[in-house]
Amino acid sequence: MLAGETALLTCAEMSRADAAAIARGVPGASLMQAAGEAIARVVRAHWSPCNLLVLCGPGNNGGDGFVAARLLREAGWPVRLMLLGAPDRLSGDAAHHADLWPGEVEGLSEPAVRAAVGDWAELAIDALFGAGLARPLEGAGAAAVEALNRSRLPCVAVDVPSGLSGDSGAPMGEICLTASRTVTFFRRKPGHLLLPGRQLCGAVHVADIGIPAYVLDTVRPTAWENGAALWGGALRWRQAASHKYDFGHLLIAGGAVMTGAAKLAGRAALRCGAGLVSIAAPADARAVYQQRLDSLIVLPAETAEDFAALLADPRKSAVLLGPGLGTDEAARARVEAALTTGRPLLLDADALTCFADAPAALAAQIRGPLVVTPHAGEFARLFGSREGNRLSLARAAAHELGAVVVFKGADCVVAAPDGRAAVNANAPPELAIAGTGDVLSGIVAGLLAQGLPAFEAAAAGVWMHGAAASGFGPGLIADDLPERLPAVLAGLQEKVGQADDLRG
Repeated sequence: MLAGETALLTCAEMSRADAAAIARGVPGASLMQAAGEAIARVVRAHWSPCNLLVLCGPGNNGGDGFVAARLLREAGWPVRLMLLGAPDRLSGDAAHHADLWPGEVEGLSEPAVRAAVGDWAELAIDALFGAGLARPLEGAGAAAVEALNRSRLPCVAVDVPSGLSGDSGAPMGEICLTASRTVTFFRRKPGHLLLPGRQLCGAVHVADIGIPAYVLDTVRPTAWENGAALWGGALRWRQAASHKYDFGHLLIAGGAVMTGAAKLAGRAALRCGAGLVSIAAPADARAVYQQRLDSLIVLPAETAEDFAALLADPRKSAVLLGPGLGTDEAARARVEAALTTGRPLLLDADALTCFADAPAALAAQIRGPLVVTPHAGEFARLFGSREGNRLSLARAAAHELGAVVVFKGADCVVAAPDGRAAVNANAPPELAIAGTGDVLSGIVAGLLAQGLPAFEAAAAGVWMHGAAASGFGPGLIADDLPERLPAVLAGLQEKVGQADDLRG
């Protein structure tokens, strides 16, 4: 199973994983006991004993809460438990664990919760509704969540904060809990990483509750948290007999005005390991491209025909168009010339705008591996206004286009036409500055030039981009990122090498 530990399970897939575990002999009551133990461990690890309010719902999420409440009470914590609904309406494993609760079961109501958080509780556990809830919060449950949010009491959510979609990361209505921490089980869900869910969950703890990893063979997830487990084995490292052409020759189409964009991309491609990088530029701009980085090759290309002639060289192993390219007919002609070669190609920025509202026209010309890297505005220009979360939108666009789509943003999604997707979570907010997208394009294109498959190159590039920015802090500019890539690569080389040693 590909990167099983980083798989993201939808709510339906997690339900199938639970069912598969139970079908193979793991009792449901044992899973619930282990879930409650995990919640209690997180609470004890991050808080000292204090007045604890546990809010339980009428399903299995509430059952987890009963277990956690009992264990923490046994450990000496003052615990009050409130249940949404009558105890005699509980069934199955939740009823079993509710029967083991030795204390009072208080009825959950907005006045009761408001009073408890106002003058007694110091910490809360939200075990009202997990990922199984498929509708907006309402009634007493909604009022209780509102009271918790208003109180600003620290709160540990069970599975997902009540009111949040585990699939989309979006609140299902106007009311959604804001948690300090979230304890989920077996594997994360997309909603733990997609925004705003990532912020609403707080720190996410993934607990092993006894579901065997092999149930993933039945579930067959198609989404993962982006990381080296997905693509580390595809990275290429120089050996004693390596030659520069073994690591590809990237050709970048440089524009006449916005020259900095292509230079940033070229520098990033070199820093991530491409053997050679050439920028094809008109005569008036060549002197600008030749400044600052002698490692970049600058080639003459006045017209689209000149650019097509450069593409005739079979040693050009990948092509990047978009950063600073322009959006006139000549720019589109360059893109179309590159598409006809069938070589790995990355289109960004202006190259995507050349096909505004015409994704079918772009799809019809694809002859080889293609990665497109739109931000939200470029995505809307290319594909039109669409409803959905970032993951579903990226997947639909990748399928429609027949290309890998990198839907850029703080919760960047990489989606392949076959349905595979990676959600990235390591990008710091300092990346929200001009030029960082050009650096990302250069990294991904540099990996394409080295021969990585399109999905792996895109996912690896997105992760490296975030890793290069991490830890820098305020004041980061795009020019800083390429210079931080060698340290990122060194860390990956050590990590991948250790994994290979373990496999050997």
